[in-house]
Amino acid sequence: MCSEFSRYNKTLQNKVNLPADCRLVMFDMDGVLFDSMPYHAKSWNHAMADFGLELSEAEAYLHEGRTGSGTINIITQRQLSRAADEEECHRIYARKSKYFNEFPKPERMPGAIETVRAVKECGVTPIIVTGSGQVSLLERIESNFSGLFRNEWMVCAKDVKYGKPNPEPYLMGLKKAGVDRSQAIVIENAPLGIEAGHAAGCFVIAVNTGPLPDKVLMDSGADLLFHSMAELSENIKNILNR
Repeated sequence: MCSEFSRYNKTLQNKVNLPADCRLVMFDMDGVLFDSMPYHAKSWNHAMADFGLELSEAEAYLHEGRTGSGTINIITQRQLSRAADEEECHRIYARKSKYFNEFPKPERMPGAIETVRAVKECGVTPIIVTGSGQVSLLERIESNFSGLFRNEWMVCAKDVKYGKPNPEPYLMGLKKAGVDRSQAIVIENAPLGIEAGHAAGCFVIAVNTGPLPDKVLMDSGADLLFHSMAELSENIKNILNR
């Protein structure tokens, strides 16, 4: 058993909200299924600069999980003291998408497919709940995770009014799957996604695949933390079969 699982194992055993009958695992996409966050961070930095705005690559990780318009509005409110209008959001996000698509295709996160397969082998349904609207990534789900996800239950940016950290994306995932929050687990790598999963009333597993300190993820409401998807893949059956 990995050291990180051992470290939090006592806490895990005492968690009353750990599903006794888990029927659904909701996976975030960027930084969980695909190693795409470095490209997102660079793309946001370049796109904002093109419009005279500042968003560092480091800060982009803190906004991970928001809808594109949500991120843009935070920056314009801070630097221009106003919200961005719909056309402005469209232009900035289109520029961000242009930069993102110029990078090499993000690789599948090591350990991601093994984790999803293990979930399926336990008789639990995996779905994707992402704040991303990045079409190039959404189109790669089936080719990279063939037959593993119920894509008709996917939740992405176009499906919600409020992005993470609002619980709406995960509540919609529960609704689509017809599963109670007490029967679901969320797997996230970002503070806002963890907050959203926690606010939705789900048990949340954090996977720290980025540059943020573990404490940031735990303080956001994570119930359990691993340092990679590979590490999680070694333990997910133990968690689901507890």
